[in-house]
Amino acid sequence: MANEKILIVDDDKNICDLLRLYLEKEGYQTVQAHDGEAALAAYTQHRPDLVLLDVMMPKMDGWEVCRRIRAQGSTPMIMLTAKGETFDKVLGLELGADDYVVKPFDSKEVVARIKAVLRRCTGGEEAVPGVISYDNLSVDMSRYELKVKGKVVDAPPKELELLSFLAAHPNRVFTRDALLDEIWGYEYYGDSRTIDVHIKRLREKLEDASDQWSLKTVWGVGYKFEVKD
Repeated sequence: MANEKILIVDDDKNICDLLRLYLEKEGYQTVQAHDGEAALAAYTQHRPDLVLLDVMMPKMDGWEVCRRIRAQGSTPMIMLTAKGETFDKVLGLELGADDYVVKPFDSKEVVARIKAVLRRCTGGEEAVPGVISYDNLSVDMSRYELKVKGKVVDAPPKELELLSFLAAHPNRVFTRDALLDEIWGYEYYGDSRTIDVHIKRLREKLEDASDQWSLKTVWGVGYKFEVKD
């Protein structure tokens, strides 16, 4: 049984209680907060393993809560929102959210997504084992650690998984849909820009690291981790 702690943040207490019932049935511990300020306080006090975070909340919205949590570390976050516009999805990803679920949602699906994210973050059976190394680059998926020029660089789990997958298949081109399916493992409620956002963030962290490899865009197709011969 699971024993990870989940922070559920939503101003609708009925939604919080419903998610709590499903999660506790699966063996998770839960903590609830009903506004942005309470969410940050609960995060600091309880240090959860994952945060379910509503976007539209009183006192402080989910975007700002996400931004502040991400500034403290790489705790996985799944955004919950009634909004379905692409802009919102991209913004959440740019702030470092790991997933995005649009209301109304099936609680069982949310639980399945939580399990998938936590397996990856805790080095479960679906995580990619070992260390992938190139010039000035090391991706250790057993520790979920990225090193660039010997220094640890903070990166959310999905960024590491994407980089690790591409680097494990050098010079092979993958479409955006193939990467979504491989990294997320289920249909993502978004579009191909999900991948674009993660690639953009990775490029910023890997900028000028080496001239021996790079994340390349193959126009009209997708992306590849290009390694020079």
